[in-house]
Amino acid sequence: MTYSSHTTSPTSINHFINKAIEFPSPAKINLFLHIVGQRPDGYHNLETLFQFLNYSDTITLTVTEQPSISLLTPIEGVNNEDNLIVKAAKLLKSKCNTSLGVNISINKVLPMGGGLGGGSSNAATILVALNKLWQCDLSLNELAILGLGLGADVPIFVHGFSAFAQGVGEELTPIEPLESWYLITKPKCSISTQQVFTATELPRNTPTLSSQSLTVKDFITENFHNDCQTLVIKNYPEVAKLLAWLVEYAPSRMTGTGACVFTRFSSQDEAQALQAKLPPGISSFVAQGLNKSPLCSLIACM
Repeated sequence: MTYSSHTTSPTSINHFINKAIEFPSPAKINLFLHIVGQRPDGYHNLETLFQFLNYSDTITLTVTEQPSISLLTPIEGVNNEDNLIVKAAKLLKSKCNTSLGVNISINKVLPMGGGLGGGSSNAATILVALNKLWQCDLSLNELAILGLGLGADVPIFVHGFSAFAQGVGEELTPIEPLESWYLITKPKCSISTQQVFTATELPRNTPTLSSQSLTVKDFITENFHNDCQTLVIKNYPEVAKLLAWLVEYAPSRMTGTGACVFTRFSSQDEAQALQAKLPPGISSFVAQGLNKSPLCSLIACM
């Protein structure tokens, strides 16, 4: 996917008013996901390796002189007021105390309940893009702190670099894994992140790693895993069946809390060859891993 801002460097905020501008809202995968403990507030301490994909929702923003925030393309099953897109826009508007508003539309291609971070990515795109369009001039750190209140994965999308993440996912150490090609597959089910993390049988005691002593090569060995995967395949036979089929061809692992599974390849052709063999009822796409978010690349050029 490629995007163009259709803009030049602005001389005033009026440059953006009433112009429809597209922004990518990319997927992420967790190359591994370890749960190393549970906090008193109920959240979990994690260690994970985030990488972006060159596969994105597309969010179109039109800044208005009217103060309202309007989502023109509601997402089925989600009330607008509960949508992270609207929540992020309102949060930033309050923080910036701007009189401007925005009309928002989204072309949604990332599956919900898939573990690709679609909702968090949407929220981050709103924060980063409107910070630019409304000229709020908040730093990425300030935006990430705002975003953390919306979801633990929002900060990685705000900062826009692949990272080893700790804490609830907000403590980020930049790292650059191989930008491999991936076949992303999803069976016909969606998985609630909340249900996974509240399950009593979820492992919560994986030993912690040290980001200072690990190399990129260390991070992609098969010694790493996804602590949610055993629980999910126990409760979602669709995921179990898909994983069992995929591992006959190439190493495969669930991303996040599922239901999407990623299979790594050294070339696009290899990924597409396996995609052509997938059993019926499996949705899929092929994408390349990215160590820099396409959103941040676009914003830097505006």
